[in-house]
Amino acid sequence: MIGFGPSQKDIRSVTSSIMQSALRIGWIGTGVMGSSMAGHLLAAGHSLTIHSRTKSRAAGLLSRGANWAQTPVEAASGMDFLFSMVALPSDVESVHLGHHGTLSAPSVPKFLVDMTSSRPSIARKIAQIASEKGSFAFDAPVTGGDIGARNATLSILVGGDASAFEQVLPVLKIMGKTVVLQGDAGCGQQAKVVNQILIASTMMGICEALLYARESGLDPERVLESVSAGAAGSWSLANLAPRILKGDFEPGFFIDHFLKDLGIALEECHANNLHVPGLLLAESLYRKAQDANHGRKGTQALYLHYDSGKGSKHS
Repeated sequence: MIGFGPSQKDIRSVTSSIMQSALRIGWIGTGVMGSSMAGHLLAAGHSLTIHSRTKSRAAGLLSRGANWAQTPVEAASGMDFLFSMVALPSDVESVHLGHHGTLSAPSVPKFLVDMTSSRPSIARKIAQIASEKGSFAFDAPVTGGDIGARNATLSILVGGDASAFEQVLPVLKIMGKTVVLQGDAGCGQQAKVVNQILIASTMMGICEALLYARESGLDPERVLESVSAGAAGSWSLANLAPRILKGDFEPGFFIDHFLKDLGIALEECHANNLHVPGLLLAESLYRKAQDANHGRKGTQALYLHYDSGKGSKHS
């Protein structure tokens, strides 16, 4: 990444701190996934300072010894690392680039890692400004849902400076099982677009398949046991299809937030002159699920939309 980032001496100093002692870590965002992810850092023995839009959502972490910050800039000031896991691209811009944003701190953290699913262009802008202030910024969106966040088995898709990535890796591995550098700033977000395109079509297939199994008189659980171990197997089939069969539509990832991601995916595909009829269909179906007041349910609640008409009226 072009800019005025920390020297290799500075990076080695922080690396030594990572390996030998507790880090000072700021964390912004304590939603469905953020709370669990931040909790792993706290459990690893690091000092954690938290800011969240709603303080009550950070109560569990605060009771475990985390500190509270009134603003993003307070959460970032003097920290070794700053992580953010917020809802929308506009939140990412506000948290990092706003009047009280992290990059206005008098002492910007050496490493700033945004784990929100956001726009590649925002990630590149944050990385450039961070570099000018002597910091390395990474975009590191995740996949694996609430289960992955709780079990620290997330897959983390990283964009940023390759020379600094090895220094960030030990901390990311506290939260995730698979951590891969995809390229320069913005590439983590582009890889997340790939992930969301895959999930969108997969969820349509899962809903249609389970509906067919039920309507044809099969035992859906027995069928699921068979097909999950075959060529149709996927994370979504293994983890979300059983929730559908149990009538559990609570969010591991909100439909509202998934629609935000699908919108970003469509923007990026349009910019690359790609024709993506499957993605367009998935976005339209999820939009109808949102219109039916399922936006605060998990992505598996697309099944409720299909089931409302047994898939025949909403294709």
